[in-house]
Amino acid sequence: MTIRLDKLGVVIAAISAYAAFAAPFVTFRANRIVPGEARSILGALPSAIGPLLLAIVVVAAVIALLKTPLILRLAASVVVLAALALLIGVAGSFLTPEGNTFARISPASGFWLLVFAFTLLLTDVLTRLNLAPWARVCMLVVAAAAIGLLLVTGSWDNLSILKEYANRADSFWAEGSKHVTLALGSLAAAVIVGVPLGILCHRVEKLRAAALNVLNIIQTIPSIALFGLLIAPLGWVASHVPGAAALGIRGIGTAPAFVALFLYSLLPVVANTVVGLAGVPRAANDAARGMGMTDRQRLFGIEFPLAFPVILTGIRIVLVQNIGLATIAALIGGGGFGVFVFQGVGQTAMDLVLLGAVPTVALAFAAAIILDAVIEMTATKRREESPA
Repeated sequence: MTIRLDKLGVVIAAISAYAAFAAPFVTFRANRIVPGEARSILGALPSAIGPLLLAIVVVAAVIALLKTPLILRLAASVVVLAALALLIGVAGSFLTPEGNTFARISPASGFWLLVFAFTLLLTDVLTRLNLAPWARVCMLVVAAAAIGLLLVTGSWDNLSILKEYANRADSFWAEGSKHVTLALGSLAAAVIVGVPLGILCHRVEKLRAAALNVLNIIQTIPSIALFGLLIAPLGWVASHVPGAAALGIRGIGTAPAFVALFLYSLLPVVANTVVGLAGVPRAANDAARGMGMTDRQRLFGIEFPLAFPVILTGIRIVLVQNIGLATIAALIGGGGFGVFVFQGVGQTAMDLVLLGAVPTVALAFAAAIILDAVIEMTATKRREESPA
């Protein structure tokens, strides 16, 4: 009998073996600033649970390594990820001395590598299963609900990232609100300006080349440099234009961050609008003209609906991009989750860095899944409505 190996499974099994048996599972520190002590799975968990987690990882790695049914691979990835989510909290409680509020327990490289390996397996399985868009969104909701349940029940309370959150709960939600407002506000402004500009570029070829070249140049400017370049002109506006400062326009703060994100957002929106409109079948336009439709009627009744999935793809790119770039806004006083990232870097507190980085990654990941599903459903609907 020939043993058939899965190519991706070989990588997953190798990562899992190293993470489970060679890399540290958690890091224990007496307080938040002293160097940590690495603890393996067997050293971080109670004696009955450590070997059980190793057994689960080994079995799941073998399932990933061999060419096994997709349902079995799906079950293996979900079981390992669920076990890791539950047992990292158990490790926090097990290693924290009774009544000690200074000790810090952090997930170490072994934990993160295991999460990466089996998330990779889960992603591969879901791709092969070709799930419907609504099913992918439902899986995202279930995963979010499971994480929410762990947070509400206090299973992770002894982990250092939750202790950092407990010390900054009010500011966390305030900065989170600023982060989301920056990302969504700049996206909304880019859509309001970029879609009409894209339509105009589609109609006027000379304008298209000039506009896209300018937006391409803006896109090549590093984000920190662009934030810095906007400080002087916005500071001048705040000083010389009556009422500008009252509206929040200043050299530092939210205003330059918002303008920079808006400028970065224009290229994907404008370019995708142009590409989407250019991809409208000529036959559809000819049929609309034959029916006596005006240019305005053709634009809103035929061209824009057919181009919408492509335009929405540009919006998806912008939203994910802006969620990440909004982190840099903290460098110029714009707020957001970047506040915790840069505070953590300055204090050499990795858990504080994670307090800002983890929700940023989670927001970007969720936005990508939801908008991918909307794009796919929209494109499918358009194909069904198109004449054969």
